[in-house]
Amino acid sequence: MAVILYEWFKNVFVDQFDAWILLGFAAQALFMMRFVVQWVASERAGKSIIPLAFWFFSIGGGTLLLVYAIRQQDPVFIVGQGLGLFIYFRNLHLIYLSARQEKSSSS
Repeated sequence: MAVILYEWFKNVFVDQFDAWILLGFAAQALFMMRFVVQWVASERAGKSIIPLAFWFFSIGGGTLLLVYAIRQQDPVFIVGQGLGLFIYFRNLHLIYLSARQEKSSSS
């Protein structure tokens, strides 16, 4: 059993390692940072909030993960990341519109 497990880990994490795997890990790290940003901001505020940086990390990580998914030809991952990117950009647009409206009403 230990030999089978060792061979599996070696195949998955060593034998397959290339620049695309490195991109996938970089994308996943970038994507994870959005949760760190959101958590720290919420802890500082003492309530749940979503800062602007959350959406930028979401777009950065989501874009790289989409590139990775396309390269890997994974249709489930492609659709998931593609829809996610639409939502992230839409949220940024709503934030922009809200800030613009606040600015015009305070003038």
